[in-house]
Amino acid sequence: MKTQPIRFIAIFAAVLLACTGAVAQPYPNKPVKFVVGFVPGGAPDFVARALSIKLSETQGQSFIVDNKPGAGGSLSTAFVAKAPADGYTLLFADTATLMLAPHLFKGADTFKDFVPIGRVTTEPLIIVSHGKTSIKTLQDLIRQAKASPGKLSYGSSGIGSIHHISVEVFKAGAGIDIAHIPYKGSGQSILAVIAGDVPVSITSFSAAGPHILSGALNLLAVTSKERIASHPDVPSLSEIVKDYDYGASFGVLAPLGTPPDVITKLSRELRQASVSPDFIGKFKGQATIIKWTSPEDYREYLRESQTKFDRAVKIANLQAN
Repeated sequence: MKTQPIRFIAIFAAVLLACTGAVAQPYPNKPVKFVVGFVPGGAPDFVARALSIKLSETQGQSFIVDNKPGAGGSLSTAFVAKAPADGYTLLFADTATLMLAPHLFKGADTFKDFVPIGRVTTEPLIIVSHGKTSIKTLQDLIRQAKASPGKLSYGSSGIGSIHHISVEVFKAGAGIDIAHIPYKGSGQSILAVIAGDVPVSITSFSAAGPHILSGALNLLAVTSKERIASHPDVPSLSEIVKDYDYGASFGVLAPLGTPPDVITKLSRELRQASVSPDFIGKFKGQATIIKWTSPEDYREYLRESQTKFDRAVKIANLQAN
């Protein structure tokens, strides 16, 4: 009669031991996803994939990119905010997505729904035109826009994206009217310019660089505060609009509630990956700056950026959808 209870206890102990062993396995013990709010081919996708390749090599687990485009990146923020807080679903986003989504969409709240892990890179955006168009310089663009208000159009990576807000702020400061044509990512907007569907687009060097070198696209301007060393002859939009300075800044965040030890390890491993020669080498000849920051510094950077983008929303007169 006593055999059955003893056997039950033995089985229970074995199951408990197995479960305990599973929990004790070091992170990560299964694939990790970087969720990107835009289609493949743009800067956030490019940087996220470069990181995922390096981390897959060093961590013994697959790090993969999961593209969830739409609503200026807000679909990706909403998805990650609702994901299990276990470190296996991470958000890879640019600052504009994090700052503008609450203004323009019913998306996740950056400071209430996420834990910052670290900022990875920054880069200026660029305005490009078709290689054979009559718009070959920034002054050509401004002149034609003023001559025919609302007739020209520009492509962006979507409503509420850093590309969208950058041009809208520039338009307001320069006193020009150019219609906005949103796409689901830089890759699509670049193809639209090359195909002649839109005369100009705002994008990134990482996405448009090969097309500029081939002559398929003209480089008209950069969105950084100053001209960049790699293209000193290309004007900055700040030369037209005082104090203008808008660029892309990419970082990694986790759902609120992710264990502190997981955040600490992710921060450490992401930093090591970002300073590795393999990762840095992928941006050779581009305007990308590797700018890793700690979780605390990244949170402070986002706080400071909030004021800037709140002002941008008012300047551009953007309305919530």
